[in-house]
Amino acid sequence: MRATVWHGKRDVRVEHVPDPQIKKPTDAVIKITSSGLCGSDLHLYEVLTPFMTPGDILGHEPMGIVEEVGPDVPNLSPGDRVVIPFQIACGSCRMCDDGLQTQCETTQVREHGSGAALFGYTKLYGSVPGAQAEYLRVPQAQYGPIKVPHGPADDRFVYLSDVLPTAWQAVQYAGVTKGSSVAVLGLGPIGAMSCRIARHLGAEQVIGIDHVPERLARARRDGATVFDLDAFDDEDGLIEAVKDVTDGRGPDAVIDAVGTEAHGSPAGKLAQQAAGLMPSRWAEKLMSKAGVDRLSALHLAISLARRGGTISISGVYGGMTDPMPMLVMFDKQLTFRMGQANVRRWADDIIPLLTDDDPLGVDDFATHRLPLEKAPEAYDMFQKKADGAIKVLFTP
Repeated sequence: MRATVWHGKRDVRVEHVPDPQIKKPTDAVIKITSSGLCGSDLHLYEVLTPFMTPGDILGHEPMGIVEEVGPDVPNLSPGDRVVIPFQIACGSCRMCDDGLQTQCETTQVREHGSGAALFGYTKLYGSVPGAQAEYLRVPQAQYGPIKVPHGPADDRFVYLSDVLPTAWQAVQYAGVTKGSSVAVLGLGPIGAMSCRIARHLGAEQVIGIDHVPERLARARRDGATVFDLDAFDDEDGLIEAVKDVTDGRGPDAVIDAVGTEAHGSPAGKLAQQAAGLMPSRWAEKLMSKAGVDRLSALHLAISLARRGGTISISGVYGGMTDPMPMLVMFDKQLTFRMGQANVRRWADDIIPLLTDDDPLGVDDFATHRLPLEKAPEAYDMFQKKADGAIKVLFTP
């Protein structure tokens, strides 16, 4: 089959690789019909390369048709249409029972001290072959796949794999309620959908912050009050502008949908680039013990939130020695919630919204639909934020 394969920093290729097969009784194999390109994939393209191995298959946002199931998968049959959550969870351990599928005790990658295995996401999360491919082996298929009806276009359901539950969890962790205010840093796929979900759940004021014109324009159309980072001489000007529209306090909550590659963090960027120049074994050890993130977005979130407010982090971070402004965090009495989305925890809340009324705008959420062969160009375009790229879907 054809798949998107990682070969090095900024080097992905579409190549022929062996077809996946059933290996365990709880496996399934699906024929992929759509697969998303995620902002988290860009971290593998640029920053987290020390944890990658040439030949790794990328991608973790698929849906498709069941081709084959193992004998211990009683709830699926060939021909079923399914969405595959990006994490692999068993559904029966203590963590899954608690709605923490990203901490599944059956699939935790204990060798690296990590949570549940993820599709297409480094040796830290199991080196499981990913979903930007024609076919996908799905472990723990007795629980993970979400069956959806045949008929509607893939765009109606594919975001259940990651975008929708990640944004939904970000908004829930932010404590957004009717009448509250929330600022969203970063208006890529997760940030844009977080704005929509916050409005849907009754937030009185949604503020979107970015520096890409197309992303700002889209959030404005969705009803958010937007601020362009590049329109301010310094961070203090932006903070005061946000306070001015939130009764002088700042928003009740801030969602950091940016993560480790934040714009405006030159020291962190330099450290990440330096690690990337080392031999892979050295770089991996350094990143595991002394890695740093670009923290400008997180520091901005801390400055923006009102006293007693909440910071919800959905952007991926990977540093081990990040300096944090503890004095400010303590003095402002902030609450922090974060982590990879627990897809099955939120799926039942989201599915009723994937109706013909389309309240979350999933039908037109993708900005680009490309054949799998265009994956290398798509990664380059998405990283450079070129051509208005906000969400890319591949068709194998």
